[in-house]
This record gives sequence, C-alpha cells and structure tokens, in this order.
Amino acid sequence: MTGTMSQTSPARIAGLYRYPVKGLTPEPLQTAPLRPGETLPADRRYALENGPTGFDPAAPVWKPKTAYLMLMRNERLAGFKTRFDDASNILTIRKDGAIVAQGDLESAEGRAAIERFFATEFADELRGPARLLSGGGYAFTDLARKVISIINLASVAEVEQMVGATVHPLRFRANVYVSGWPAWHEAGLMGETLRIGSARLKIVKTTTRCAAVNVDPDTAARDLDIPPALLNHRGNTDCGIYAEVIEGGDIAVGDELAVEQPSLL
Repeated sequence: MTGTMSQTSPARIAGLYRYPVKGLTPEPLQTAPLRPGETLPADRRYALENGPTGFDPAAPVWKPKTAYLMLMRNERLAGFKTRFDDASNILTIRKDGAIVAQGDLESAEGRAAIERFFATEFADELRGPARLLSGGGYAFTDLARKVISIINLASVAEVEQMVGATVHPLRFRANVYVSGWPAWHEAGLMGETLRIGSARLKIVKTTTRCAAVNVDPDTAARDLDIPPALLNHRGNTDCGIYAEVIEGGDIAVGDELAVEQPSLL
C-alpha cells in the first residue's frame, strides 16, 4: 500500500556530504545516488589503521572507530584538507593550500605514499604502522551496517545556545543536513520512513556523540565541550539520526524530505 506525505514538517536537504577517508575532509556534493543498503558513493570507503587490527579486505569485519585515526583523539587531522577523485582514486592532501601528499588509494604505491605521510605527521599518535585500508565495497562507518547520517540544522542551532558559541554543522560529519524541521524533531522518528524523491530511508538509530564534535573542522582546535552540554540539557548525548536506504533514487541539495505516513485508505 502506498503512503501519503505528511505536510506537518516540511523539510529540505540543505547540505550533502561524503567522507571518502574516515576522519578526513568532508566533501560537498550537489547530487548523489542512493542505493538500497548502501552508503553515499565512496563514503568512508577508506580508513587509516591506528595499530594492527587484522583487517582483511577479503573478509571485512567491523571494528570500532578507535581502531583508526579519527577526530575524537586525533584532532590534528582537521588541519589537513583532502580531496578524493573518483575517476583516478587519487587522494590529494593539502596543508595551508600546498600539496603535501598524493596517491592512488587503489594501488600499493599510492597507498604507500599516503602511509608515509601519516607515519611522519602522526608518529607520536600511531600505535603501529600507518596502514591505509581499502575494503572494496566495505564502508568504515561507526555502525556495523551501511547507513546515511542525518543532522537537523535547527538542533545544531539549539546546541549553539547550550554552549554559548557558534557551532559549525560539519562538526557532526553527517551526510545529509536538513532545514525545516523543528529542533529535535528527528529524535522522535525512530522506525519511521523518510522519502526524498523516489528514495526511501528507514530511520534505524539516533547518533550518540563523542569528543569528535568538539573539534572545529576549520581550525582543528578542540575548543568546545558539546557532549556534556547535550547531556546536561537533554539527558543524553544524542544529536542526529542514522537511516538505511530501503529504496533507491537520486537526491540533491534543495530536495524536499518528508516523513511517510500510513495511508488511511
């Protein structure tokens, strides 16, 4: 049975981002194809191992984010600006505008070039060799399932009130940023289905926040204390939701997004 769209909470996609290498620079998108059971294309396709994990790309097993270099503990990552090119698989790393490392992440030589850079730059923070992991179709997401992460910009505005400072939305490293929902509307959507054009997404989990959100994505400074503020004001450290794609379709910045309501017919 087809559903009808609720008009009580009109919303639109205000921003769309992917993170090709876990912990590195967000990349803005104007459009993206959603496919059932998949992340955004190339989202968290790679990760930088922090100490031996035994990861086998032929038989990938989910590991917690502490297995990798990541912003929660390695905030200096935000000081490097990266760009991944889908056609060539080349990752380019810049510092203050200058290229400091570059390599094809699908070649042994290219991965080695990136690994040498991180082995030098993060020598004091690594627990072992700086191994760049490529899992093929595997995604190094914080959940042991392929999801799309969603942030409500009105909730971010309330977080700004909690901490008394400007909060860059990219601190939350979401895929989809939504405008038009009331603050914390997303917290009541567990189990609901969202429709964006022909795509449908099932809300599966709230996003529990760690110290990664305390790092400014522009300056790499650890300058706020957001999780305790959330806990103090809301009784938990949740901000954002995860959704699984259940029907595919192309989405774009500006697209309407609605909670699907059961038909009364």
